[in-house]
Amino acid sequence: MESLKEIYRIGKGPSSSHTMGPQKAAQIFAAHHTDAKAFKTTLYGSLAATGKGHMTDIAIVEVLEPIAPVEIEWKASVFLPYHPNGMTFRSFDAEGNETDCWTVYSVGGGALSEGDQTRWLTDVKEVYKKNTLKEILTWCDNHGRSYWEYVDECEDSDIWEYLQEVWQVMQDSVERGLDTEGALPGPLNLPRKAATYYVKSQGYKQSLASRGLVTAYALAVSEENAGGGIIVTAPTCGSCGVLPAVLYHMSRAHKFSDTRILHALATAGLFGNVVKKNASISGAEVGCQGEVGVACAMASAAACQLFGGTPSQVEYAAEMGLEHVA
Repeated sequence: MESLKEIYRIGKGPSSSHTMGPQKAAQIFAAHHTDAKAFKTTLYGSLAATGKGHMTDIAIVEVLEPIAPVEIEWKASVFLPYHPNGMTFRSFDAEGNETDCWTVYSVGGGALSEGDQTRWLTDVKEVYKKNTLKEILTWCDNHGRSYWEYVDECEDSDIWEYLQEVWQVMQDSVERGLDTEGALPGPLNLPRKAATYYVKSQGYKQSLASRGLVTAYALAVSEENAGGGIIVTAPTCGSCGVLPAVLYHMSRAHKFSDTRILHALATAGLFGNVVKKNASISGAEVGCQGEVGVACAMASAAACQLFGGTPSQVEYAAEMGLEHVA
């Protein structure tokens, strides 16, 4: 499996597959064609079907247009064989001759794949030798350690600095969302609700207030994402509100330290990574509920660990979260 840095990505919403992935692909293509005189990007399948609502075209144009004019072509009825979120970038010279063509896929969580070929996406390496929870749980039992310690065993030493940044961005997105009111972007003029839920929760009895606060926190991050704000994929933009909401509540209501929150983040990321490796976190493949199910499993694992769960209990908590939501 890849580093947790690949599942926790910091960037703009509203979609990891439809916004962050295509923007990253455009940045890679632009870096190789700084002298192009024109660009054309063809979006296929799911990217084309819902791309305008997810601002896919805007994300690509923002990158390429400073270099040269950009044409966006939408082919919603055409599905490339490797993945529903396919796109092809073309560059042209001053005479209109095509100088390069690159097909790439946005496979979920902001990650990209070139399918069966390898051309430019060669910087991602496998850092985890164990790819199933059965293998990882056996390692934990044999060594008397927790999931976060397996992360520490496999990742580079800067992983904790990166997770600290992730945690800070998560907290910021909760707090910005709670402080922001008004309508979300788009023709539906949907009002933000996080601030209202937060205020109402203050008047509830303690058990209900706790649930109300978590709901408000999750809405706050999700609305930040919908408004194109800076969030963390956990594991995707579409499901970005679940894990921050639980961890934010744990840190405030139960006074867990940042160190323990980072350990919980590491465990949550490991569980999300297992799903990403063995199944999918892409809404285009498994549906949006699949994304939320994985996020729920990640949050369940994190919460169980914070409350002192054993590795077996943490695994069971994650399984229940996934089973009852996805």
